[in-house]
Amino acid sequence: MKILVVGSGAREHALAWKLAAERAVSGVLCAPGNPGIAAVARCVEGDVANPRSLLEIAARESVDLTVVGPELPLSLGVVDLFAAERRAIVGPSRAAAALESSKAFAKDVMRRHGVPTAAFEVCDSAAAAYAVIASGALGYPLVLKADGLAAGKGVVIAPDRAGAEDAVRRTMVDRRFGAAGDRIVLEECLVGEEASYFVLADGTACMPLTSAQDHKRIFDGDRGPNTGGMGAFAPAPRLTPEMERRVLRDIVQPVLEAMAEEGYPFRGFLYVGLMLTASGPRVVEFNVRLGDPEAQVLLPRFDEDLSSLLSAAAAGALPSRAARFRREPHVGVVLAAAGYPDSVETGRVITGLDDAARVPDALVFHAATQRQHGTLVTAGGRVLTVVGHGTGYGEAIDVAYRAASHIRFEGMQFRRDIGRKALDAEAP
Repeated sequence: MKILVVGSGAREHALAWKLAAERAVSGVLCAPGNPGIAAVARCVEGDVANPRSLLEIAARESVDLTVVGPELPLSLGVVDLFAAERRAIVGPSRAAAALESSKAFAKDVMRRHGVPTAAFEVCDSAAAAYAVIASGALGYPLVLKADGLAAGKGVVIAPDRAGAEDAVRRTMVDRRFGAAGDRIVLEECLVGEEASYFVLADGTACMPLTSAQDHKRIFDGDRGPNTGGMGAFAPAPRLTPEMERRVLRDIVQPVLEAMAEEGYPFRGFLYVGLMLTASGPRVVEFNVRLGDPEAQVLLPRFDEDLSSLLSAAAAGALPSRAARFRREPHVGVVLAAAGYPDSVETGRVITGLDDAARVPDALVFHAATQRQHGTLVTAGGRVLTVVGHGTGYGEAIDVAYRAASHIRFEGMQFRRDIGRKALDAEAP
């Protein structure tokens, strides 16, 4: 089987790494890829914002299956385009991808079908948002979300009315997130521990995968602005087997059934962002693809061929069972550029990758790197994800940070508490 992976980040590196090692896979291409991916797959020029260019690659290269990593091509209808040409692809249609590309759409689906989530109001203008804020109906802190895609950064938690009004102004008037903020969702702030749960769906059935926990804030102790994710661990110990059953029964199955009933059958990876509140799990958000950095700690734990399951999902023939995963926990630490998550410095020389890769039980996935005159340099905000695994979370944390200690680039920043919540959850 020849597989095309779409994307250029650490999630796509993890996908290509996993697929390239499988017996049923004869070759992996990645469009556009990155220098790390080039070590396990053949990188080809491709534009994730141009679905037709991706279709042309699949046709030219006689690809058997395409796997879409990032959300942008899904929101632009790449799956619809491939389906019209009868080319196998894993991912939701453009209409189904609205679960991620429109926070308002996802909230309306949940409200219509009784899926537990935060109380909310959708606002199409700054004036409407100011009126909701003035009413105080949703309380404080107040969560403001840009409706559209904002690379994981379109969420503000305002502590009071002044902060909420300022967030509305920056989002809807100053257009900090561009068109993504033309509509916003205001919602109550849920209290609890965050976790993520993943399933693979084929339009009617779904295969439970596993859980993970991301660290969104830039600084230790969950301080500072939101980012695309500064690290993750898997599985999430607070998402117990009983909680998992509740998530599947009360959230995943109702949403998949609702999407099918409303004419948007969902195929591909569904990421359920959860808040584990005192009254049970409630949905924070949906993503319609594997998370990043969650994929980097999820995929190395996969204990069966991913390629066969992806083919089954694309064909609407998933087996009715849970996927198999290794027991060992994995912890991933993101190494980010100076200035992230705002304006970042690029072109900084990266050293120490070979030494990091030699650390036993460690993996390094490239996110934003490129080669300039034969030298590896930074090319974006989140540069690398360093993953460690072990018999317990403590060992996995030690491996990840030991490997990360070998890597250097000017301005490198990272959190030093990734995985600590897992240790806290295990403590008696």
